[in-house]
Amino acid sequence: MEHTGSPLPTSASAVRTKRKISKRLLRQNIPLYAMFIPIMAYFIIFKYYPMTGLIIAFKNYRFIDGIWGSSWNGLDNFRLIFGNDQISGIIWNTLKLSGLSIVVGFPMPILLAILVNEVRRSSFKRAVQTMVFLPHFLNWVIVGGIVLTVFSQSTGAINHLLDAWFGTTFPFLYQPWSWLAIYLGATVWKEAGWGMIIYLAALTSIDQSLYEAASIDGASKWQQIRRITLPGIMPTVIIMLVLKIGHLMEVGFDQIYVLQNQAVADISEVISTFMYKIGIQQAQFSLATAIGLFESLVGLVLVVGANRLARRFGQGLW
Repeated sequence: MEHTGSPLPTSASAVRTKRKISKRLLRQNIPLYAMFIPIMAYFIIFKYYPMTGLIIAFKNYRFIDGIWGSSWNGLDNFRLIFGNDQISGIIWNTLKLSGLSIVVGFPMPILLAILVNEVRRSSFKRAVQTMVFLPHFLNWVIVGGIVLTVFSQSTGAINHLLDAWFGTTFPFLYQPWSWLAIYLGATVWKEAGWGMIIYLAALTSIDQSLYEAASIDGASKWQQIRRITLPGIMPTVIIMLVLKIGHLMEVGFDQIYVLQNQAVADISEVISTFMYKIGIQQAQFSLATAIGLFESLVGLVLVVGANRLARRFGQGLW
């Protein structure tokens, strides 16, 4: 039977064609690869290479011997840490402070973004955005100074008023419940503006015709927020929540260290401050590294778990 039509390409010719296409694409994208090289070098040098220092967690590290010359001790550092009665309380404090920060602080940027988005006067809207966003740029040392200026028992503004009105003062920074409220309030005040900007950007992607249609149908403002606004920014909310859960075991060192004192050490001693005290002040670098590795592994498990949960609702990061 006579064969009609063009002959089928052989597998060898198909492979050569793919290689030619790949080489052509490579040449076309050389500028993009060149731009990516500094970024890749930054992450390799400053992010990935320092991870080799985690080997200290499995060694009896000594300055004189160096990282590679120090003797191995296996999991002895981890046994020493988790055999310490104090570490369980420190882990609980970390989870409690971080969890409360999420419960109290996570909804605030969403609420602020929705409220600011409803403002129609542009000058007032810009002023509110600036005032709420400005504390994000303040260092925690400055924030700690502001807290002391306001709540200090001897020189604080509030206690000056209490002394003038009632003839007494209150130790706001030395009572566990009041210290916790001040810590959460300072955290929300400092970081809510940053989150608000992210959610405001997400709100701009919502089709405005949906609000017009809902208004014509007689939907109230609350119904529009519940049925249009919140579903519209839900992907961003899920992403931010997954990232927050990933940092559940990480309570920032700065905000705790500048606000804590011995009177509230039972609730303010967290993993980051404990690592500083045993790692820097007591020079037990192997123990501090072991605690940091444990913290990172727990964070990894939390991120993966939160993402798997989010994927069930079609909102996973990967």
